[in-house]
Amino acid sequence: MDEQPLSYDVIVIGLGAMGSSAAYHLAQRGLRVLGIEQFTPAHTLGSSHGSTRIVRQAYYEKPDYVPLLKRSYELWDELSAAFGERLLVRCGALMMGPPDGPVVAGTLESARRWNLAHEVWDSARLHERFPQFEMPAEHVAVFEADAGYARAEASVLANIELAIEWGAELWFDTEVESVQLGPAGVHIGAADVEVTAPRVVIATGAWASRLANLDRYPIAVQRQTVHWWEPAAGPAALADYAPDRFPVYLWEWPSEPDQPPVELYGFPYLAGDSGVKAALYRDGQRTDPDVIDRVVTDADAQRLVPVLQRCLPGLAGRRVLGSACMYTGVPDDDFVLGVHPGSSGRVVLAVGFSGHGFKFMPVVGEIVADLVTEGETPLDIGFLSPERLAVQDAVG
Repeated sequence: MDEQPLSYDVIVIGLGAMGSSAAYHLAQRGLRVLGIEQFTPAHTLGSSHGSTRIVRQAYYEKPDYVPLLKRSYELWDELSAAFGERLLVRCGALMMGPPDGPVVAGTLESARRWNLAHEVWDSARLHERFPQFEMPAEHVAVFEADAGYARAEASVLANIELAIEWGAELWFDTEVESVQLGPAGVHIGAADVEVTAPRVVIATGAWASRLANLDRYPIAVQRQTVHWWEPAAGPAALADYAPDRFPVYLWEWPSEPDQPPVELYGFPYLAGDSGVKAALYRDGQRTDPDVIDRVVTDADAQRLVPVLQRCLPGLAGRRVLGSACMYTGVPDDDFVLGVHPGSSGRVVLAVGFSGHGFKFMPVVGEIVADLVTEGETPLDIGFLSPERLAVQDAVG
C-alpha cells in the first residue's frame, strides 16, 4: 500500500517576512501549520534582510493603505510584547521634496484624510530640528513623529520562534518542487515527500511565479542595493545620526526630463553597525532570483554619491558596506494579496510586497489567517486582489 501523504490544516510556502507572519498567526489560531522555506531562518538571500525597514502611516503611495497600517501598528506592538524585544522603534520620519511632488503631496493627502498627526516644516525649521539635512528653500518636509523603523531580521525571527511556540512545524533548507490541486486539497512535493492540506499560502517573494502558475502575472524582480556610510568627520560623528538625533527619511528630487524622480532614503545609525544606512529607492535592474549578483561595489553607489553629498553632506564620507536584495512587484506597485483566482479558494497569495511592504508584515499575517480560516477579512483589501491582474489560470 502506498504511504499516505503527511496532512496539515494549512501549508505556508516561504518563511520570509509575510510567510513567517502568516505561520505565526495561523498557529496562534490553533491550526496544524507546516511552513516550508528553501533557505535558513531569517536568511539574507531574498527581500527580508538588511537590518531595518521604514515604518510610517501617512502613506504617500495611496491613502487606501492607511487602515491596514493602523492595524499593523497595533500588531507590531503585540509582536514586540510577545517576543520580549522592541521590534518597532519610533524615531520619527521625514517625507521631503517639492510641495507638489508625489511624496509630499501624497503624504499630506493620507495624513489629512485619516487625521494623522504630522507637521509641515520649511528648510529653516528642518535645520533647527535636524541640522544634518541640507534642504533647499523650494522643498518642504512632512514630519511624522510616530513613524520609525522595524528591525528586519529580528522581526522575522520573532515570527518564526513564536510560530514554533504555538505548535507550527517549520522545515528549512527545503525546496518545494510542485504545488498541485487535488480532490483532497492541495498537494505539495518537497524534500522527496508529499504533504497535503485543504489550504496553502504562497509567500515566496521573488520566486512566486514558479509555484502557482503566475507566469502570466506581470511580476518583476529587481536587484536593489543599500549602503552604509561613515560620516565625513569619521567614526566619532556616528553619534550625530543615532535614533534620538536622526529620523528615517525619504526625499524626492526631480530628475532629468522624462525620467522618474530620484528618491533618497535612509535610517539612523544603529549601535554596532559600521556606518549609517542610505540608498536610492528603486535604483536597480531586472534580475532573476537564482542568478542575482550579490556582490556590491562602489559602482552600485555611483548614482547615490552625488545625491548624498547634496542632501546630507556630513554623511557623505566613506562607503563601508553594501548589501543586495530583491524588490518583487507588479506595475501598479500594489501588493498581490488574496485568494488565487484559479484555485477554487484553496490557495492564498501573499506576494509582490517588495519596496514598501515590510511595514505591513504583522497585518498581512493576520489577513492571511482570516482568508484561510474564514474565506474573508474585515479589512479592505479589495484594491490588492489578485483578480485585478485579470489572470484566471488554475494552479498546477
